[in-house]
Amino acid sequence: MRGNVLVVDDDGDAAEMIAVRLRMAGFEVSVETEPTRAVDVALRDGAEVVVTDLQMRGMDGLAVCARVAAVRPDIPVVVVTGHASIDAAVGALRAGAHDFVVKPTEPEIFVLAVERAMKHHRLSTELHRLRNVVAEQNGGSEILGEADATRRLREVVARIAPTQVTVLVTGQSGTGKELVARAIHAGSTRRDGPFVAVHCAAVPAQLLESELFGHARGAFTDARSARRGLFLEAQAGTLFLDEIGEMPIEMQAKLLRALQERTVRPVGGNEELPFDARVIAATNRDLALEVREKRFREDLYYRIHVCAVEVPPLHDRADDIPLLARAFLKRSAERHGKPIEGIAAAAMAALVAHSWPGNVRELAAAVERAVAMARFDQIVVDDLPDHVTRAPCGLDPMLMPATVGQLVSAAELERRYVAHVLDVVKGNKSRAARILGFDRRTLYRKLERASSDPDGAS
Repeated sequence: MRGNVLVVDDDGDAAEMIAVRLRMAGFEVSVETEPTRAVDVALRDGAEVVVTDLQMRGMDGLAVCARVAAVRPDIPVVVVTGHASIDAAVGALRAGAHDFVVKPTEPEIFVLAVERAMKHHRLSTELHRLRNVVAEQNGGSEILGEADATRRLREVVARIAPTQVTVLVTGQSGTGKELVARAIHAGSTRRDGPFVAVHCAAVPAQLLESELFGHARGAFTDARSARRGLFLEAQAGTLFLDEIGEMPIEMQAKLLRALQERTVRPVGGNEELPFDARVIAATNRDLALEVREKRFREDLYYRIHVCAVEVPPLHDRADDIPLLARAFLKRSAERHGKPIEGIAAAAMAALVAHSWPGNVRELAAAVERAVAMARFDQIVVDDLPDHVTRAPCGLDPMLMPATVGQLVSAAELERRYVAHVLDVVKGNKSRAARILGFDRRTLYRKLERASSDPDGAS
């Protein structure tokens, strides 16, 4: 079979004629004469292309297009109609149709339109699959951002990744310390080995030794069989010890010995087992202070502090917020199957202005919430969490009006925000364009329009 097609037409005879034509061309075809059920049937029968009539009772083909595009934007829709007008064609394309065919159709032309739609679907599916494969292989290791602090972070990662040194990654909660660890692993000679992560605070203290070093059979009540620990699971790869500052002091001594000897002894075992894993640790605590307060061993601190990488908080890299927000939007929209294309200027202004005490993790959660709440093809201010839009942001009241009488059009708000960004970056148009998500030509065009019509839209 050349693919699965769903034909939607409230005229059963007409639908069957189309189905016969497509079956003769080698397609597997389902027929639905109740347009309101089209999406459910498409999902149930695994349709790869939907062919729908334009004029139908109860729900027309444009509504079918819109519903399919909202639920499964990866399924192309071919609209068939006897009304050969430009308005009908434009309406279908705006509703999300992939192609538009006029009745009576030449069989070859009609089949070619379905073939093109099927090819488009399969290319899109393959592209999505390959992107997922690359993301999995990289471990989500790309450090996004063009702020000065982010550029410096990438430079440090690039220098230390090819080495074998033990690394301590520091930074506030939610800044992306594991992402940095994965980037170091991806840039190392161990990239083809496993990346094994353990959250030291999430494992009960009495189980942490067994988790890291493994245990022999019968070592304790539930140890019915021997188990390799994470040090050995990370063989030829990287072991990431997240929140190492939460590790109990007695466990720190055992970890220090393992790092010094490059061997581990499973709980209940008598044999020392060598391991070959690079260790990267991370913490949101001030370990130097923890050492002074006798809560962290000084000798272990120096053992893991061979090379330190500090991940800056999001408020120190505010230039990255638009780029990160758009990346999170794309990921969330794909995950939830919502056709959201961007973030409105006012909403982006609110995101940039927020202080983000939860850092990148908080931003990702806010964007995902906005995607879930969105009713349009763009994220607007109302879609954002209340704590983001209500938080004191230091913006001029004229930039973010607070009363009904002060409200202005979206175009005027965009003009004000463009001017605000330029003011903050001291007129650096390249930097302003990056923050705003424009290319330089678009920014210059908006500035020219604003200067020629200061009371109008930009």
